[in-house]
Amino acid sequence: MPYARNQSSNDSPSSGPGEVPGVLLVCEHASNHIPEAFDGLGLSPADRISHAAWDPGALPVAQFMAQHLRAPLVAGTVSRLIYDCNRPPSAADAMPERSERIQVPGNRNLSASERQNRIKAYYLPFQAAVRTAIQTLGDPIIVTIHSFTPIYNGQKRTLDIGILHDSDSRLADAMLQSASAPTGLKVERNQPYGPSDGVTHTLKEHAITPGHLNVMLEIRNDLIETTNQQTDMAAILSKWIAQAVSTLSPTKVAQ
Repeated sequence: MPYARNQSSNDSPSSGPGEVPGVLLVCEHASNHIPEAFDGLGLSPADRISHAAWDPGALPVAQFMAQHLRAPLVAGTVSRLIYDCNRPPSAADAMPERSERIQVPGNRNLSASERQNRIKAYYLPFQAAVRTAIQTLGDPIIVTIHSFTPIYNGQKRTLDIGILHDSDSRLADAMLQSASAPTGLKVERNQPYGPSDGVTHTLKEHAITPGHLNVMLEIRNDLIETTNQQTDMAAILSKWIAQAVSTLSPTKVAQ
């Protein structure tokens, strides 16, 4: 199955923020699964579990956030090296031949029909799942969850969390205000990536034009390696979202 649409747990955490009506969580790079038909894309075992193949830690954080916020979650179930569901079919890195320093032999010289088959099998169903969730919620608050590697092209990153937006910065602005409270975390706007890097496709495709509140969250993956780290980070991010939404529209947050 090219995607998973998981409803939030009925059991909320014992502490932390409560339900924020209308939130939709999306985790495009949740899985490093490569279907057998692709023969591992010619990658080494180490490359298949590296950050090039997925966003380590992002899915459990998103799942814990779904519990905190009682929000539905749409999560990808194949590696972004098969198809990056946060990229349009026209993007060169939708099926990349190279990711950072990792070559992807199975993506070299793909024919038009091979590319189209992947679009039909993985991208279109994922987009349909997001649209269905949006229709169910009506006027959703769309939050996408990602993680990034601490070292990229040999350069160490000191950023802890990135709060990203495209042309609509309303929710990001409000979250940055919430994130200004002392947490010990280094938080920045549109880092380590931004709209010019082509990373806001989901926001542009599903939120910008209809005017839904939206934000993309990037978490350094060494901060979310363990279950305790993942639950702590989910609680922090959920609190920031709840606080931000309450400042934008008090009626959006359950009392």
